[in-house]
This record gives sequence, C-alpha cells and structure tokens, in this order.
Amino acid sequence: MERPLTQHITFPPLGLRQYEAVGGYQAARKAIRHMQPQEVTALVKDSNMKGRGGAGFSTGMKWSFVPMNVQGPKYLICNADEMEPGTFKDRWLLEGNPHQLIEGMIVAAYAIQATESFVFMRWAYKVAAEEIRKAIQEAYDAGYLGKNILGTGYSLEMHLHTGVGRYMCGEETALLNSLEGKRATPRSKPPFPQVSGLFGKPTIVNNVETLCYIPHIVNKGADWFQKLSLTADGGTKIYGVSGHVKNPGAWELPMGITLRELIEEHAGGMQDGYRFRGVLPGGASTDFLVEEHMDIQLDFAGVAAAGSRLGTGTMIVLDDQTCPVGFVHNLEHFFAQESCGFCTPCREGLPWTEKLLWAIEQGRGRMEDLELLESQTRLLGPGNTFCALAPGAMEPLQSALKYFREDFERHIKEEGCPYNHHHHHLHSTGHEHLHR
Repeated sequence: MERPLTQHITFPPLGLRQYEAVGGYQAARKAIRHMQPQEVTALVKDSNMKGRGGAGFSTGMKWSFVPMNVQGPKYLICNADEMEPGTFKDRWLLEGNPHQLIEGMIVAAYAIQATESFVFMRWAYKVAAEEIRKAIQEAYDAGYLGKNILGTGYSLEMHLHTGVGRYMCGEETALLNSLEGKRATPRSKPPFPQVSGLFGKPTIVNNVETLCYIPHIVNKGADWFQKLSLTADGGTKIYGVSGHVKNPGAWELPMGITLRELIEEHAGGMQDGYRFRGVLPGGASTDFLVEEHMDIQLDFAGVAAAGSRLGTGTMIVLDDQTCPVGFVHNLEHFFAQESCGFCTPCREGLPWTEKLLWAIEQGRGRMEDLELLESQTRLLGPGNTFCALAPGAMEPLQSALKYFREDFERHIKEEGCPYNHHHHHLHSTGHEHLHR
C-alpha cells in the first residue's frame, strides 16, 4: 500500500527580534525585575505543572528542594537528550522556537539562583544544536544572558553541550556524570541533585518541554495554566503519534484528552488495511494499552490507573500486521544495547531477555520461555535495579505477554513467526529442520 504524501511546511524558527515581537523575554524581565526567586517557584508550584520528561513530578516542588541560603555556584540543566524511542516532541520545540526554551531556562535559573546553565543535547540533533547555539548568542548580545542581566545584578552563563548519544544520559544523575566528563552511569541517591548535583553543587535538571511552559506561566499566571487542562495536572501537553496511522505527528492539546480523540481525530485513525491492536502511550518504556483503554484520559493519573505511564506522551501504535513479538524484541535489543552495565540485573538480564525473544521470533522458542520471560519482568522490575532503565524496558514486555499472549504461543506452536510469510513457504516445502 502506498502511503499518502503529506505536505510539511517548515518555517524557520523565530529570531530574537521576532520572538520579542510576540511577547518574548517579557517573562524574564518580569521575573528578574519584579519577583523574588521564591515567588517564581511558588507560582510554578501553584500552576500544578508536572515535569514533562516522563516522570511527572511537580516542577515547582522540585525547585523548592534547592537550598537558597548557600554560597557558591548552582546549576540549571535542560535535558534535551531525547533518546526515548518513539519520542520527538522536544526536537519540535528546539527547532521551532529556541528562544522560548532559553527564556524558560533564564526564569528557572533565576528561581533557584543558578549562576550557570547547560543545554544537554542529543548528539544527533544537528539542526537543533545549530539553532540553540545561534539563539544563545543572540540572547547574550541582547543582554538577557551574561553578567548583570537587565541591570538587575543577576548573572547567568549558558552553554550548549552535545552528548555522546546514549539513552542512559536521559537519567538525570547519569547526565550529570556525562557532563562532568565521566562515564554515564547513574548515581546513588540521596544526595539528590537538588542538593548535590553537578560538581557536587545544587542542580536542577528539567526537560525541554517543561522549561518551554515557564515563560507562559510567569506571563499569564497559575490559574490560566491550570484552566488549559481538562484534569488536575495543569496545562497543555505535546502529544505525538507514530505507527500505521493516517496522520502521524505531534500536537499541543489540553492535558487529559482521551486516547480515542488523539488517535482517531488528530492522528486520523488507522491507515486503510490496518487495524488497531495496542499502543505504547509514552515512548518505548511504557506498558501497552489496548482497545478497552481508548476512553481513558491522557494525564499522569489516568494512564497510571490503566496500568501504564503517560511518559513522554508520544505514542507508538501497534497494528494487526506487525508482529508483537518482533516489535518487543526490537525494543529489548535497544534497551540491552543501551544498558550502562553498572548493575548486574540490567547488564545480564536484558541481553538474556532479548535472546529469548529472538529465539521465539525465529521459531526456536519453548513454552517454558514464556515463564522465563515473566520471571525476568519481576527480577528486572522496580526496586531490583540501580535506576529505571531495566524496569522501563520490562513495561512493553510484561504488557505484551498479558495482552498478546496468543501471539507468543503461536510462534512457539508453529515454530516461526505467523506474520512472516516466508515461514509458511518453508513449512510447505518440508524444510522444517531449518528452524531448529
């Protein structure tokens, strides 16, 4: 089937003057000139903004853990290491409006009284890196960054750091190690980064999308932000959909729209000839939701109640012509490759999980393998590993075993992948021995 070609018009991002013309840097002026740092934090807390990096922790609450009466440097870091498979919302913001991010960072840095800030960016985002580098320079030239910003006595330096392209760097303490020039392995907590982070100093790490909302909250207030949402979690959210839908993409919508509205209206429903089977709602490290969940609200609580996580809010749709075993094997291959090797369950368990799935996909699986896979989802689950990488990797697997179990069983009984017509051809010619 030929895919319809959709016309994408890309606009160049707003330069400094254009950004100012639509109200840019008003929030930075307002915060630095007319608000106390603690007032900014209180405002963001009242807005009920939850972090958009995937965990959904209250942003204002996180900021409030930074000690305000200490001498010496503090750091604000933007996590732009968008490595979650299926997730492309931060790239859209970075390339579309770099000054919006920089202004959000200035306000956030002021709130915690940081003196230095970093954009930690995925190495592959070449266009985004170019845009951010240019925008940082423009902000310096206009006096929004550097010494004595707007004559207020507050100073902030900002740097772009492109990472090495490891999924692990998205975990905030591993990101800090990487930024310090060490291996990207996670740190033991406590101490939490808010107290002892980059170079042992108080540090806040926020996601790109989180920081991009900050100027708007400062300009328009906490009530306004809350009212944009359909649920208790404040604001709008950038939702994305990929897979065999008619109109894959990303959209800014009220927090709490239903899964059905997102997939059927915004993503245009399934492409002709494909049927919906399931969806990973927030990138690869979330549990499948299926047909029965279509009317849940897509906020942090709603998706959790359905047994998954909102995560990044960017969905990967599984259709009836894609093999769920192959789909999950592909993800586990990625996670096994991206394990930092720091703790044993993840380092040893993920390659083992991947090999079991590959054997099943190749027609070499045994029924006992399904029990082994289920034991892996427990052994690599929350509380048994040093960070959340392996528990996240288990989410698509445990839910696939639950919702698509008959597919796993068919692979084993038929000694091959039922979705792969090549196997049927081999079986009909009596070459079954090739599969052993």
